[in-house]
Amino acid sequence: MKKEQWETQRARLAKIVEVGASSDLVSRGYDFFITAIILLNLAVALVSTFSDFYARHATILETVEHITAVLFAVDYILRIFAAKYIFPRGTELRSVFRYISSFGGLIDLFSFLPTFLPVFFPAGAVAFRVFRIIRIFRLFRINTYYDSLNAIAEVLSKKRQQLVSSVFIILVLMLASSLCMYSVEHEAQPAVFQNAFSGLWWSVSTLLTVGYGDIYPITALGKILGIVITFLGVGMVAIPTGIISAGFVEQYSHMQNSGRVAREKDIQFIKIRLQQKDLWVGRHISELELPYGLILTAIHRGHDVLVPKGDLRLERDDTVILGAEPLPGDLHVELKQVTLLAENPWNDQYVRDLDISRQSVIVMIKRGRRVILPNGGTRLKEGDILLIHSKGNVPGGMSFQI
Repeated sequence: MKKEQWETQRARLAKIVEVGASSDLVSRGYDFFITAIILLNLAVALVSTFSDFYARHATILETVEHITAVLFAVDYILRIFAAKYIFPRGTELRSVFRYISSFGGLIDLFSFLPTFLPVFFPAGAVAFRVFRIIRIFRLFRINTYYDSLNAIAEVLSKKRQQLVSSVFIILVLMLASSLCMYSVEHEAQPAVFQNAFSGLWWSVSTLLTVGYGDIYPITALGKILGIVITFLGVGMVAIPTGIISAGFVEQYSHMQNSGRVAREKDIQFIKIRLQQKDLWVGRHISELELPYGLILTAIHRGHDVLVPKGDLRLERDDTVILGAEPLPGDLHVELKQVTLLAENPWNDQYVRDLDISRQSVIVMIKRGRRVILPNGGTRLKEGDILLIHSKGNVPGGMSFQI
């Protein structure tokens, strides 16, 4: 197998194991398959906690668990094999390391590793069984497949600074209330409030819930302090709740209005098919020097529609979709499109020899899949499609505005 074919298959594999476009049936089918395997594995883990049911169906449950673990291992190997195209920046070894050390890579590893470690290390079977609980984090894989679930990660990411600040305030309040309650209640009930950590347990259960009931103040001052701390706890817990709620409203409003905003701005789009000699071929999106106001909105590659991220490398035969705002005011540029038929007198003539008005200029020539910017030495051929900017009448021309 040639190296180009090998790399093409690896690139295709990366598209399959990653979240696929809706038009890629193979990739979407793989996404649904992995999602079903994750849910099946977790279902087995849940029903195995029922001792009577597990005793009757232990063989089936263990078989299903081992099969799903093998499939997780295969998925992990495939992602390592395609890591070069999942993380395209840097060398292949660095791409593999980036995947292995990533949060998703660690989850993928621990979702199957504890199942097979007891085979090689029987003495540590009990300890390895504890690590199997990590497979619950495999549910985060499902989060990447659906926009509604992905909104959770987006909200937490955007509001992380506010959430960290609110959690810090809650921790400070817990520590302060713990020390205050210990100072007030220690003499009255030394066996209950033995130290500051006993007060910390009380402050946690009071601030975050309605109180567990095993530790409570009995002095008048302690009860008053407990009431005050309880009211403060309600307000403190409401802070992160409000931050997350506001974040969800903003995120869903943004998702609903994104299409409306694009229509209101009336952005104009063009598409360009890259040839081997084009300067953009082989370069990352972040390396392109686009003029101000020009937006690279999407890339068609085969049957896929790719989002133009900064680390995406352009390839030959990619169709690049560019967007730009329309001309200001009511200014319109009127073009006429002319297709040269067999009887057209312009066939086999140079542009400089055409009998054309001074008010007419040939802007572009489309010849098959090629786009030609003409000059005086360009010879026209039958079947050429000419775009002409003209204020006069062009015989056989079809007018349109841009």
